[in-house]
Amino acid sequence: MRFVRWFAEVGLGDVGLVGGKVASLGEMIRELSPLGIRVPDGFAITAEGYRHFIARAGLDETIRELLAGIGPDDVQQLVARSAEIRALIASAGMPQEIASEALAAYRELSARSGGADTDVAVRSSATAEDLPGASFAGQQDTYLNVRGEAALVEAVKRCFASLFTARAISYRSHMGFDHLQVALSVGIQKMVRSDKAASGVLFTLDTESGHRGVVLITSSYGLGEAIVQGQVVPDQFYVHKDTLRGGYRP
Repeated sequence: MRFVRWFAEVGLGDVGLVGGKVASLGEMIRELSPLGIRVPDGFAITAEGYRHFIARAGLDETIRELLAGIGPDDVQQLVARSAEIRALIASAGMPQEIASEALAAYRELSARSGGADTDVAVRSSATAEDLPGASFAGQQDTYLNVRGEAALVEAVKRCFASLFTARAISYRSHMGFDHLQVALSVGIQKMVRSDKAASGVLFTLDTESGHRGVVLITSSYGLGEAIVQGQVVPDQFYVHKDTLRGGYRP
């Protein structure tokens, strides 16, 4: 397929194709699945799909003109131009060649999950994301518990549009990125029923000190979205890597 890749087909060398988030998910599936660690399955609409969408809608020059001359700290202009660009993207039709591939993959993912119209997370994955000097964390949007073909296509368009939120435009300007050189892939991943248990975020070092001898886990009951958006105060756990290597388990 031209515009779709399964997570298992990509890895860290494919950031330009599927963005930082999906590239990392693909790497996890490749490296961790053989060890018995389960990573939810999924696929991505590639950055090429995003560029094709923007080109077919004829929005390239319009977006460039709307963003020309806006200062990264001009809040009123950022908000106004952001809303205008996102409205243009939302009103554009999804090209059939992208929709047909994405929906075929969604049907396959649903079949793998044991039924029709499985619930998925629709996740933005920018090509300038999770970089050493620019994380872009939280700049684009993710939509949870999306179910059904029409809802999926709409969520993908909303992810495309989120590349032009006011905060994303400002961040790229501050970091020196050309707005039209950054593209967006969209990951479609099977939802995990963490609302029935717990979820969290794992860091492979101590985020306060940078100490690499520990793993930091922040977790709470329910969906992890509440943690990353700062809606809850999560529990925190430090796990010492040397202790794990020595055979001890929490």
